[in-house]
Amino acid sequence: MDHLVLETTLPCIPRGGGSGKCFRAFCCKGPPSPRTEYDVVCVGLTGSGKSSLLTQLCSENTDSIIPTTGFSIKAVPFQNAILNVKELGGADNIRKYWSRYYQGSQGVVFVLDSASSEDDLETARNELHSALQHPQLCILPFLILANHQDKPAARSLQEIKKYFELEPLARGQRWILQPCSVENMDAVREGFNQFISLLEEIDQEHIPGRI
Repeated sequence: MDHLVLETTLPCIPRGGGSGKCFRAFCCKGPPSPRTEYDVVCVGLTGSGKSSLLTQLCSENTDSIIPTTGFSIKAVPFQNAILNVKELGGADNIRKYWSRYYQGSQGVVFVLDSASSEDDLETARNELHSALQHPQLCILPFLILANHQDKPAARSLQEIKKYFELEPLARGQRWILQPCSVENMDAVREGFNQFISLLEEIDQEHIPGRI
């Protein structure tokens, strides 16, 4: 089975809930996948397009997508790895719980709506800054997806980089800023493949005896 989905509301899971690997081990039958698996948390405001992008990556039907009200887990397959993506809902009353679900993450995907209103863009910037500086996330690689690039109001990559103050704020951290849209999934996959390369680099650095 290439991908699995679990969705529930945030209050149902204890603080620091189990990893995607544990979820797959509990729910999946058959031999383990030969591909390396990484546990990743995916955050972003409601309407940024998190669910749509992940659903497209899993080649699932996008007709019945609704905003995530708690969190969902998808095992997203790529050629060299499987990302166990824990997507957290982005509504105002859910974002305050995000940090409870960071434990065990090996990387972070942050999705932003590059065509959003100024108010929403400011909120997204504050949430990204909070994530980049969180003790459990600050040493992890970040994939920042500037979504909805197909919309006329979309900000350019340079505008986003400047507005979000990525270079001064994330100096010394490993991050990728990737423009994308559901109309250009090749760009989404390119961003994820670069992200997987960062995860693999960190794996290599932690091999015992490696200089």
